[in-house]
Amino acid sequence: MATSRAEKVMEFLTCVICQELYTDPCTLRCDHTFCRKCVTAYIQTRPDAVQSKTIPCPCCRQHTKVPHPSRPAEEWAGQIKPSIIIQGLINTQESARRTTGDDSYNNCCLCDKLGETTRGTAWCPECEETLCGKCAKIHSKSSASCNHELCNLSGEVKVKKTRKVMCKEHKDEQVKYLCLDCNKSLCQSCCVVYHRKCDSVVTISSQISRIKLGLSRKVNGLKKRLLGKSTKIEKQKSKVSEIKDNKASVKEHITCSTRRLVKHIKQKERKLLDELDEITDTHISQVRAAIKLEEIETQMYRQHCEFIDKALVSDCEMDLYDAYQAWESGAVELGDVRDTDTADTRRIDDIRFTPDTDNVQHILDDLRLGKIDVTYRDELQCSPVLFHTLDATLEDDEEIPGMPGGDLKEPDLYDITVLLVNKTQTCVVTDYNNKCVKSFYNINNQPCQSKLPLDNSPRGLTQLKEKQVMVAVPGSRQIVTVEVTPDLVLLSTITTCKGYYSLAVLSPSSLAAGAASYVDILDMAGHVLRSVTTHNNERLFASPCYMFVNTKGNILVSDFWGKSLTCLTSEGDFVWRYAPTGDRALRKPAGISTTKTGDIMFVDTDTETMIQLKETGEYVGVVLTPQDGINRPSSLCIDKHDSVRVTCGREIKTFTLHSMGVNIDGRV
Repeated sequence: MATSRAEKVMEFLTCVICQELYTDPCTLRCDHTFCRKCVTAYIQTRPDAVQSKTIPCPCCRQHTKVPHPSRPAEEWAGQIKPSIIIQGLINTQESARRTTGDDSYNNCCLCDKLGETTRGTAWCPECEETLCGKCAKIHSKSSASCNHELCNLSGEVKVKKTRKVMCKEHKDEQVKYLCLDCNKSLCQSCCVVYHRKCDSVVTISSQISRIKLGLSRKVNGLKKRLLGKSTKIEKQKSKVSEIKDNKASVKEHITCSTRRLVKHIKQKERKLLDELDEITDTHISQVRAAIKLEEIETQMYRQHCEFIDKALVSDCEMDLYDAYQAWESGAVELGDVRDTDTADTRRIDDIRFTPDTDNVQHILDDLRLGKIDVTYRDELQCSPVLFHTLDATLEDDEEIPGMPGGDLKEPDLYDITVLLVNKTQTCVVTDYNNKCVKSFYNINNQPCQSKLPLDNSPRGLTQLKEKQVMVAVPGSRQIVTVEVTPDLVLLSTITTCKGYYSLAVLSPSSLAAGAASYVDILDMAGHVLRSVTTHNNERLFASPCYMFVNTKGNILVSDFWGKSLTCLTSEGDFVWRYAPTGDRALRKPAGISTTKTGDIMFVDTDTETMIQLKETGEYVGVVLTPQDGINRPSSLCIDKHDSVRVTCGREIKTFTLHSMGVNIDGRV
């Protein structure tokens, strides 16, 4: 069992590239660990990595940014921080193997290289090698290792193997010193060359006690957090059971409410059917009475006919005269025979049922069985759930060597919006680097895409109509109108007096546009109706690169270089400004949008966060961070289904407001 456990540990400490124990392990952004030399060798096999100046993970292909990409690619892996935990596990494992007397570990290293198996009797800490008696003598006589102090492995002596770290700049010198002023580990040459003016240069060994004490405190703190997290996980697991029980109860409640409504509708049906039976019975009785009356009259007519026929065939003239006199006097005059009861009652002519379709449909549409109330906590309880990531590289027939898909350059998505075209949700983005507008959509669960090339790089875009968007092309001083079918078709182009970066439609006859240090109100022909630059004699904008119109018609302006958000009326009058200082200070605010309740969402490119404000500009909280998967975000949009799409370089990442902890009331 112990051997199996040790093998699993060694498997965990084995590099998947070289299949050997980690050597100088480093961990990439995706938390996969490799030997530093293996990462360097892997980069050489990936030209796309050199071009994108990132390190792709050999396992999951996720890219890790290089802190200093201008340096040669051979040095990129050296910029990745070492994995101290993995190295510590390796040291612990090797120490455990030594303590348990692992024969393979205690064999002479030099003999092993020659294919021989010889028990080691000495250990060289400098070379980190186990030596047999013969090799130890040779080692002591060698000019390169004659000064190395050997440790005897015989008896109960246990030797602790230590990792020897060599200086990155002075390859042949070992790191043994620590500069407390600069908080850097040094070799002897580094001390002399770079840190001779520093006051606190000490040996690492002299600081071991302090370092151990500090790490012990850190570990104790982590253990407390671990205990707290474990307790919280158990509570959450019990909460899952409570949620399931509550779900069953709510489901039963909904079913009972529906049954009561169905029972009421059945009662209405029974009442209509009873009324129909009553009216139909009355109608049938009236028709039967009419039939009886007609039969009586038919009998009378038959008797009169027989009387007259007898008179006509009689040989007696007086019989004929009597019949004639009876007719003339009215004795045999035909008259209607009416039933008194039937005559006093209105006769039913027809029975029909006219359904109140419109009213019933309206009632059904407005019918509410009830509502499911959800109570949210005031603080953010969980990280956002990333539902989808879209690579915005187009797959054309012609591909440029070294670039995936048909794009000439790495996509740089500037702005984004989502349209519902013929019941197909379509994502429209502007690609600054490739000078085009792109659309992405699904038909029959198959991903589709479209591309509209432009003369210059597009920036902001805004929805004009249900199937139309307007795109700002500042390099050409143009605003183009594009129809989304969901493929993209160029409809028209207007030329403006300025090069605008951002757009937002105010009304069917006007729109807002931002560029340089001003925001203009334009008509649909591109003429400036009003220009907004200052408030109280102070300049309002430095670079209004993104804007959005909220439900009240106010213009929300995200000032990229001005590090602020400004709210204007549709006429351009100042409302409020959000420009915090201190820890909440904005770095590079970019894309902006609003929720159904009017709360404001915007991204900060530099801090790689998404921030929520109230409609009045008051701070609510941070809802997305780099840990949630957004890196260098530039724009966002929120559709009617509360899905939030964020552009991150060449990717479009999708989240939901609920998964970000934002409820229907706009609280976090």
